[in-house]
Amino acid sequence: MNASKIRLRGLPPVLAPHTRCVVLGSFPGEASLAAQQYYGHPRNHFWPLLAAIWQVDLVARPYAQRLAEVRRRGLGIWDAYASCQREGSLDAAIEAAEPNDFALMLRRARGLRLVLHNGAESARAAKALQALGLPTRRLPSTSPANASWSFERKLAAWREAFEAGGIA
Repeated sequence: MNASKIRLRGLPPVLAPHTRCVVLGSFPGEASLAAQQYYGHPRNHFWPLLAAIWQVDLVARPYAQRLAEVRRRGLGIWDAYASCQREGSLDAAIEAAEPNDFALMLRRARGLRLVLHNGAESARAAKALQALGLPTRRLPSTSPANASWSFERKLAAWREAFEAGGIA
């Protein structure tokens, strides 16, 4: 661990008592932290994917309206890590990560029945979630760094997972 790196804090969870499915990222990138918004990088596919699945133009909406739509549909958003040290935005640069309190997630979202991991780094938390009785599913990362998956290929995987979680 590099002592000169600043400890970064993540964003609060987007959860409601009726949340049925949570998308769990790894940790917000620089653009998201600066904006204090999940998936704040303009090239991240998260919001365009949800817009395509739900047939709602989320990208054009203000962030607060996006979150309202997410909650209304039973989707939650959070991250695997509460804090970490990292230079840049790549998951590979995450150091000294502190996991989020997944038991809190269960207390705040009593209807939760599926956790969707947004990429490989988030999926490292799968065992902890499964120990709490939550099924998990790994999805291709929506990050612009995941250029090996086309938007259409990501959309097919995400749509199938949303259908399985009852939020399509």
